[in-house]
Amino acid sequence: MTSFADRDGYIWYDGELRPWRECTTHVLTYTLHYGVGCFEGVRAYRTPKGTAIFRLEDHTRRLFNSAKIIGMKMPWTPEQLNEAQKEVLRANKLEEAYIRPMVFYGSEGMGLRAAGLQTHVIIAAWTWGAYLGADNMERGIRIKTSSFQRHYVNASLCRAKANANYLNSSMALNEVLRDGYDEALMLDPEGYVAEGSAENIFVISNGVISTPDVTSALDGITRRSVMQLAKDLGYEVRERRITRDELYVCDEVFFTGTAAEVTPIREVDNRPVGAGSRGPITAQLQKAYLDQVKGRSEKYPEWLALI
Repeated sequence: MTSFADRDGYIWYDGELRPWRECTTHVLTYTLHYGVGCFEGVRAYRTPKGTAIFRLEDHTRRLFNSAKIIGMKMPWTPEQLNEAQKEVLRANKLEEAYIRPMVFYGSEGMGLRAAGLQTHVIIAAWTWGAYLGADNMERGIRIKTSSFQRHYVNASLCRAKANANYLNSSMALNEVLRDGYDEALMLDPEGYVAEGSAENIFVISNGVISTPDVTSALDGITRRSVMQLAKDLGYEVRERRITRDELYVCDEVFFTGTAAEVTPIREVDNRPVGAGSRGPITAQLQKAYLDQVKGRSEKYPEWLALI
């Protein structure tokens, strides 16, 4: 597998496109040591009208909100970063891509008390298929409850998509991968269902769709999109506390996320979900979501930013 550092192409770095291999930072970069930074995961899709970025403005708004939450001053405007993401796609000639904007502190100082730190911004993009496997988009994945709980809301500010928060996710994911599962289920500090390592979770029982509130889970943009599409299809959608054993006896479970899109879950903690395969409502929502992001549905044209 080719290293991400050894690729052709361009990355937007502090206001200009630079050759991919030249986009390096010093080993004493503050964010590398302390995790103080934030990022987004964004997708662009090929549509009948050309390449479009899904909910670009919403992702950029969340990036700025994350920076505000953790106290980072942004050197660029949202409009500049929206245009920069389009510019990266055009420069790399990408029709479909995963886009990674990230905001980080540089090597201007070291130690937690460092002053005079500068906020740097990079935007990279590359081709990336189904995050949890193309086959699993139909077959569904196996998940296991991790021994690592989701961050306590006042210990790590969960509304921020912050770099440091993902140590928690990485530990949880790698724990269950070693045991042969596809993803982790994370509980909140009170033992209720929170989310996956990088996905929001939905549960369906008797035709009602439920998802945890965002006190301990990320306020996912795909989550919001699927909730709206579900309501449009006539389903009742509830945000509420969900217990782990409810997942054992419900009809369907699925993950959502920019990378995961809408991924069915066929097994939780070695217990089959429903019939042990993708359920009919999950399949319907998966189709509705993919139709929307790929421009086959024109219900929400404002969700697609043509490049």
